[in-house]
Amino acid sequence: LAAHRPQRAAHSHPGVRSQLAAKMASFAAPAPPMTPPRVMIDMPANVLELCPPYAPLLGFLGAAAALVLSNVGAAYGTGLAGIALSNTGVERPDLTFKNIIPVVMAGVLGIYGLIIAVIIGTSVAAFSSGSGTYSDYSLYSGFSHLAGGLTVGLCSLSCGICIGIAGDAGIRSVAEAPRHKPAVVTKLYVGMVLIQGTASALGMYGLIIALLMSVNTSNDCNPM
Repeated sequence: LAAHRPQRAAHSHPGVRSQLAAKMASFAAPAPPMTPPRVMIDMPANVLELCPPYAPLLGFLGAAAALVLSNVGAAYGTGLAGIALSNTGVERPDLTFKNIIPVVMAGVLGIYGLIIAVIIGTSVAAFSSGSGTYSDYSLYSGFSHLAGGLTVGLCSLSCGICIGIAGDAGIRSVAEAPRHKPAVVTKLYVGMVLIQGTASALGMYGLIIALLMSVNTSNDCNPM
């Protein structure tokens, strides 16, 4: 016990305590950085009325709607027509290549949505090209891109449903036609192709109008 008493006395010395306090302070968390002062952005008066911060959200929603809805229609048409093609290809493998038209036409619908989504996505600007201090993507452009995306998306969705249902029935009817009557097979096949062409025009109409909407934009954020 006597051997430990000098050590206690040493720890109680003011110099030792100051050294221990300095070591403990070195392990403490660093002080938080100072917050930089706020810098006021120089922008025209009332610019947020025509170019609000949520305007780019409308544009991105239009791009997402165009691609997602178009792919849903393409997937439905491709899946439904592909099931009929696989079932009939077991008994009539000679008609498999001819009956693949509905599958191809349904798959093209996804490209319509992709085109509009790329146009809209590249048109959304984070900052103005002139000053670079605020977004000149106006509310008018946001609604225009949203309407364009919904137009091509919903038109492609309806087109995919039509192609899938009509293609399923057409593929099965062509495969069930008697082999010894090639004229009947030809008439059914031509009718199926015409139906598929008419159905695919629905998606093309939506693509044309969506292209016109997506380029009809405005970057004027000054209400004066």
